[in-house]
Parts: sequence; C-alpha cells; structure tokens
Amino acid sequence: QVQLVESGGGLVQAGGSLILSCAASGRTFSSYNMGWFRQAPGKERVFVAAISWSGGISYTDSVKGRFTISRDNAKNTVYLQMNSLKPEDTALYYCAGKEVGWNAAWNPQYYNYWVDWGQGTQVTVTS
Repeated sequence: QVQLVESGGGLVQAGGSLILSCAASGRTFSSYNMGWFRQAPGKERVFVAAISWSGGISYTDSVKGRFTISRDNAKNTVYLQMNSLKPEDTALYYCAGKEVGWNAAWNPQYYNYWVDWGQGTQVTVTS
C-alpha cells in the first residue's frame, strides 16, 4: 500500500476557492489511479473526482465545471482545485489510491474500487 496525506482544507465563504493536495509515499505513484471522495456528517462517503495513471478523468455531476483534478507524478501528488464553492460542498475530503497495470478496470465512482485512503481534510463552506 501507499501512504496518502491530504492537506489544504479550511473554512471559506460560498463562491470562494480552495485547492486540496494529496501527497503519496512510495516509488510507484505513476502506476496508481488516484481519486477524491467526500463525506458530510450523517451521510455516505461519495465520489468526487478521479484521475487514472494514464490521464483519464472522471467527475461526479455536481462538481463538473467547478472542480479540477490533476496530478504531478514527479512530486507524487494529486490535486483538487475547487472553485465556486457551495455550502453543499462542506465535507471531509478523502484522497484514494489504487495501484493498477495497463488495461486495468476503471470504476472510480465506487467506494470498493479503491484500496488506499488518506485520513481526510475538512472543507467548510459558509453562506
């Protein structure tokens, strides 16, 4: 497994922006699919965005056009740029990873697809 550490969360007013970072340990980051999930109090952990080792990207409908996922393999880091934030975006945001080979399955919207998880970083959006 790889160790994942999120950072960049905080308190922001509606309409503002934040960028989250997820730093990964290990030497095989380039072979990992990476993603972001979020969980609000009393709710299920739900998919936000993912980026494959080969550059494929997926977003949940509610963040399309507002959030951007990217990765820098040289820095072993994945990012989530969040713009036009809404109170509904308030949640604990988790970084997720899965080591894969070529021609691997791509089902990032499912919780059980992922193998490695960070501890989360809190994002709070006020009205």
